[in-house]
Amino acid sequence: VQLQASGGGLVQAGGSLRLSCAASGRAFSSYGMGWFRQAPGKEREFVASIRWAGGTTDYADSVKGRFTISRDNAKNTVYLQMNSLKPEDTAVYYCAARYYGLGLREERNYDYWGQGTQVTVSS
Repeated sequence: VQLQASGGGLVQAGGSLRLSCAASGRAFSSYGMGWFRQAPGKEREFVASIRWAGGTTDYADSVKGRFTISRDNAKNTVYLQMNSLKPEDTAVYYCAARYYGLGLREERNYDYWGQGTQVTVSS
């Protein structure tokens, strides 16, 4: 599976962006998908995840109520809609895929990673 993240950019505080992560390969619906981010000088952290079946979602407390993760299995794509962006959301955002399994908050559990897309929120 290859993952290609896109949709990052520069936005003012309070604005919105939608990230996309397109997956190549088969059986996309069998993969749990996650978004992580890494700000300069900080460790990579969990942002959101969506399970392979049923679409159960999970969010970090810092983004709950502002970000929404969704997936379109027909398009092999997972999305991260980011609203009410804050300067502290500035980071490189990565998508990741885990073949079945749980533990989607833990980056060590993922099998594949995308290349990252930069999100910059100005104050």
